[in-house]
Amino acid sequence: MLRHLLRRAAGFAVTFVLISVLVFCMMEIVPGDPASAMLGTSATPETLAALRAQMGLDAPAYLRYLRWLGGLLVGDMGTSTTYGVPVGALIRERLAVTLPLTGLAVLMAVGIALPLGVTAAARPGGVADGAATLYAQAGIAVPNFWIGLLLIMVVALGLGWLPAGGFPGWDQPAAAFRALLLPALALAIPQSAVLTRVTRASVVEVMNEDFVRTARAKGASVSRALWRHAVPNALVPVITMLGLQISFLIGGAVLVENVFTLPGMGRLAWQALSQRDLIVIQNVVMVFATIVIVVNLGVDLLYTVVDPRLRRRA
Repeated sequence: MLRHLLRRAAGFAVTFVLISVLVFCMMEIVPGDPASAMLGTSATPETLAALRAQMGLDAPAYLRYLRWLGGLLVGDMGTSTTYGVPVGALIRERLAVTLPLTGLAVLMAVGIALPLGVTAAARPGGVADGAATLYAQAGIAVPNFWIGLLLIMVVALGLGWLPAGGFPGWDQPAAAFRALLLPALALAIPQSAVLTRVTRASVVEVMNEDFVRTARAKGASVSRALWRHAVPNALVPVITMLGLQISFLIGGAVLVENVFTLPGMGRLAWQALSQRDLIVIQNVVMVFATIVIVVNLGVDLLYTVVDPRLRRRA
């Protein structure tokens, strides 16, 4: 088991390095640099060269990459050219919004998809199955930012139940939680639609296995056979899809946070892109990639908890 964990951790470490190389190379080919963005087009070549030397931009590309990677490993991400503050401080401040938003969206997606998918699989072709299929098709077809706008118009402006946008800060926990409900729901609905289809298909497949039929032949009720035998054995593909959805939730947060004017990582990335703050974009992408890598490592570990056969094989 320990060898399996070490092997997976080493694989993710290699993935992290490869992603960092790709991100650095992409930033290198983008026209302009932080010095040009800070001084503008009216700067003289001498002033521009002096600032580039002060910022270390005149060093060879491989040396700048190694400095940046070394800084990442110790938490030093450089200084934002737009805000003039350490990038790490900016990202920590924005993660305090994005991580709770993503976590709440995951809980909502699972809370919607798991009961809906299992209920649909209990009686294929029934009313519940038809309703789940309709919900899944509609949820997949509609983008999350459009759902966000619809929720603002109906729930926030029309009914006045929840705020339409903004974030008061965690010094007001109740107000902060209410501010995250609508954007989290906007993120969760498309992902829960996908998860509903996966859950239904997986449970239906397991319900046709021999061990479930044996349990039914021994007198187990449909409900017991479903929840005690079928659902636990159908969780591996569901967990796989849930792990993949984390990256979609993070990507969707870029649009949803701007729709709801939330000061999260997505809004920071959008502002940095519009202001050509390349060092911020570079580090935000790496933080997003690290979150996805860690989530996938957690999913691998969760496999061995859910399925004992995988634990013995590992």
